[in-house]
Amino acid sequence: MTKKVKFGPAGNPLGYKGKTPQVCDFLADKGLDAYEYQATYGVRISQNPAQELKKNSIKNGVLLSMHAPYYVNLSSADPAVIERSIERLVQSARAAEWMGAYRIVFHPGFYTKYTPEEALKKCKESLETVLEKLDAEGIKNFTFAPETTGKKSQLGTLEEIIDICQSLDKFQPTIDFAHLYARSGGKIKSREDYHQILDILDNELDIDHLHCHFTRIEFGDSGEKKHHILSEKEYGPPVKPLLEVLKESGWNSTIICETPLIDQDALRLKNCFDNMK
Repeated sequence: MTKKVKFGPAGNPLGYKGKTPQVCDFLADKGLDAYEYQATYGVRISQNPAQELKKNSIKNGVLLSMHAPYYVNLSSADPAVIERSIERLVQSARAAEWMGAYRIVFHPGFYTKYTPEEALKKCKESLETVLEKLDAEGIKNFTFAPETTGKKSQLGTLEEIIDICQSLDKFQPTIDFAHLYARSGGKIKSREDYHQILDILDNELDIDHLHCHFTRIEFGDSGEKKHHILSEKEYGPPVKPLLEVLKESGWNSTIICETPLIDQDALRLKNCFDNMK
């Protein structure tokens, strides 16, 4: 039986002139059913507009997620950086509870002077502190979603993200297929490659809803360089095999589009998926 796949943009649609709490009206009118709120440079939304956004998303049947600030490094050698990163994730969880976001996406950090194993250990210790602070505040309605990362200097291989999610409660992965593609040097090419990723997730984690990011991506020796639009087919990863695998695999999923044409390409992805036999 085919399960539901939702599609939407990373942030407010291009050309949208309205206020963020009403953005789901606009998305639903276009035929989209997911939205990832971007707290890229800090959590700046207050409680009332966040709660308005929640009501608007429910009214329109749009599934809400949230991207935490980019300035998060939970494996830093600098204790002050870790402290600020922890606070940013606490702020994100607070806002996510207000807006009813089902996932809080974040980038775990960088290896810097540490080995990958040491960086992962520091990251998980930092996340344990995040959970302790949220428990002390009584914040309970959240699911953190660490993201696979695109640069080889970043903590965030598929295996590392799985490890984080296995080690901590209320964690589910964000699978950025473009990042995996860039980090691997372009090794995602076929249905079998996507199946392999999903099989690993299925074997290692209990996932009720798979949260994904997608874009065309340019990469170099160090990994991710630049996002590209869907029509730039000289860049990967391939679109159709992913959609075919998701349609057949039995996963409830959300795909957040991160191309420069965030909402237009999200709709292209949705139309391609809907038109598959």
